[in-house]
Amino acid sequence: MVDRERSALVLFSGGQDSTTCLAWALARFDRVETVSFDYGQRHRVELICRDAVLNAIRSTFPEWSAKLGPDHPVDLGVLGAISETALTSAGAIAMTERGLPNTFVPGRNLLFFTLAAAIAYRRGHKHLVGGMCETDYSGYPDCRDDALKALQVCLNLGMDERFVLHTPLMWLNKAATWQLASDLAGEALVAIVRKETHTCYEGDRSIYHEWGHGCGSCPACVLRRTGHDRFVGRVAE
Repeated sequence: MVDRERSALVLFSGGQDSTTCLAWALARFDRVETVSFDYGQRHRVELICRDAVLNAIRSTFPEWSAKLGPDHPVDLGVLGAISETALTSAGAIAMTERGLPNTFVPGRNLLFFTLAAAIAYRRGHKHLVGGMCETDYSGYPDCRDDALKALQVCLNLGMDERFVLHTPLMWLNKAATWQLASDLAGEALVAIVRKETHTCYEGDRSIYHEWGHGCGSCPACVLRRTGHDRFVGRVAE
């Protein structure tokens, strides 16, 4: 059995950020498991991409494959049912009168980490890893470092445990996230991120760009493309 101190559960959606976080965890811990959430997201094709990403990591990095344990899919359809956002319906993506994009799903990350902690409690993981970020994000309140630090305190008190919530991308822009993947495992990992992960809010995988699949115009695609251009040196910081 692997020591709980050396064991992690990664919130893994199949996107660029969570894939980079998965690699980050595999480079640091001896046992790593994954969890995903199906909440009726319009880009739920990301859930299909997860298998391709996991298979690619297993085949490309044997040393990581030996550490990679079971995946835990969670049906969280109730979240989509009560949200009525542009990320859980076919509505146009826009800013709201509250100054937040209508892709914000209230409570999403709070629920994700809470349910992940329940799984971690049962599976014996101390470390929970998520791809939330304050630097290149859409203004989502539940991506903020303060919110997640407060949640860690709440989970530890409520479950009488000592979980540690890790957010390796919290202070990185998207170019730095591409660079982190390169630093972790070189071009082999960057290629997996480009070809296999999904970010596009529209769920479009019909077009393959140099930076990956996507519609090319939604906020998620623009952020990913701009970060990639900076990563490869086309745009100055």
